[in-house]
Amino acid sequence: MQSIQNAGVLVTGAGRGIGKRLAIGFAAGGARVGLLARSKAELDLANLEIEHAGGTAVRIRADVTDFEQMCAAIDRMRVHYGGIHVVICAAGVQGPIGALAECSPKVWAEAIQTNLIGVMNTCRAVLPHMIERRAGKVIVLSGGGAVNARPNFSAYAASKAGMVRMVETVAEEVREHNIQVNCMAPGGTYTSMTDDILRAGERAGWREQEDALNVRRTGGVLPEKQMQLALFLASEASNHISGKVIHVNDDWKKLKDANVHPDIYTLRRVQKS
Repeated sequence: MQSIQNAGVLVTGAGRGIGKRLAIGFAAGGARVGLLARSKAELDLANLEIEHAGGTAVRIRADVTDFEQMCAAIDRMRVHYGGIHVVICAAGVQGPIGALAECSPKVWAEAIQTNLIGVMNTCRAVLPHMIERRAGKVIVLSGGGAVNARPNFSAYAASKAGMVRMVETVAEEVREHNIQVNCMAPGGTYTSMTDDILRAGERAGWREQEDALNVRRTGGVLPEKQMQLALFLASEASNHISGKVIHVNDDWKKLKDANVHPDIYTLRRVQKS
C-alpha cells in the first residue's frame, strides 16, 4: 500500500506472535519499522527476518509498563526515521487463567499493567508528536473478552474492554488533529497464548480449550487477513474512521468509501439499522 512507503511504524510486542507478524508485514510493504519488546533474543530474530527479506527495522528494547522507557523509544524512532506515522500496540499478556476467586491479585494486576497501562503509556508518549505533525495512526490490538464476557479470563477481558473504551475516548480527544485511533480485533490465531490456554486445562473452561485446540490445529486466522486490515487502518483510506473496534471478520472493506454510523463498531457493537 503506497501510503506506508517509508513511513515510520512502531510496533510494541514485536518480538513474537501477532506483533511480530505485523512488523514483518509492514516492513515488507516498505515501512521503516521500530521493533519494540523486552526480549533481546526475540528482537534480534525479528530484525534478522526483516533484513533477510530486504526490509528496514531498528530494535528497541523497552517495557511498555515504563513510561520513561516509552518516551525514550519514541525519541529513538524520531532520530532514526524522522518521525512516527503509525503505532501498533500489540504488547500483551494472558494474565491469570481461572476463576477470579482463585486468582492471584498480584498477577491479575500485572495483566492490567501491561495490557491497559502499557497502551496508555505508548499513546501518551507518541501523541504529542503526532499532534505537532497534525497526522498519525494508532492501532491497538483488541482480544477475546473486549466486547463480550470471558469467564476464567477476567484480567485479560477487563484490560481489553478498558483498552477499547480508552481508544474510543482518546480518539475523540485527537480527532481535530487529524489523528485516528482504532482497535483491531485480530481473531483467534496461533501464538504462545494458545499454548497457555491448553496448559491451563480445566481452569480455562471447556469452550476455551476447544477453541484453542482448533486454533492450534488450523493455525487460526491467516496472517494475511490480519495484515490487510492493519494496512487499511494505517493508510489514508481510513482517515474517516476513528474510535472503532473492528474485527478481521467484519465486512470492513465496505467502510473504505462509506460514512460510519457513530455507534457501529464500538464497544457497544450497535449494528446499523
